[in-house]
Amino acid sequence: MSEQHAPFITLGRHLKYVREQAKESLAEVAGSVEIDEAALQRIEAGQERPAEDILLLLINHFGVQDHEAVQLWELADYDKDAPDQIRPDIEVPSGQKPVVMLIGLDLRTMYSDGLDIAVTPGGLTLSFTQSTGPSKSTAIARVGMGYEQAEAMLVAFQQALLQAKYLRGPKALPPPTDDAT
Repeated sequence: MSEQHAPFITLGRHLKYVREQAKESLAEVAGSVEIDEAALQRIEAGQERPAEDILLLLINHFGVQDHEAVQLWELADYDKDAPDQIRPDIEVPSGQKPVVMLIGLDLRTMYSDGLDIAVTPGGLTLSFTQSTGPSKSTAIARVGMGYEQAEAMLVAFQQALLQAKYLRGPKALPPPTDDAT
């Protein structure tokens, strides 16, 4: 398929631009989002549209801002494939676009070696990071929460750490002593 006729060329070029701005190779990004390097190359060439979960992983991997994430989603044109029966019956005022909320669910466990915490009037945002070089780290997950939830989470962490420290191994009865005779 020639590059001029690739159906998702704008999406692919944008993803390639984001990757190049992050100074990451195809292999690094493909490994991070767990797809084949050749598949990522086809996506960047506009020859293939990424699956919805892969696009969400790429957006998360690069830490793409919300407005740019929505633009990438629109370029992928997933909405045209959605059956009419699952589209909400919401009337959108003329001249306005409907609000779209994307929630990606990734059940893989991501291990981090760093944490950045941003404090806002509404709560905290935890950015779990992973070192990618001598002085560079990449956000691998972000979690936002209110102050009450953060305090409850702190208590849960403390309890889990105490259990891990003091409740290791199976509990057993103490060995018999010679005093029993």
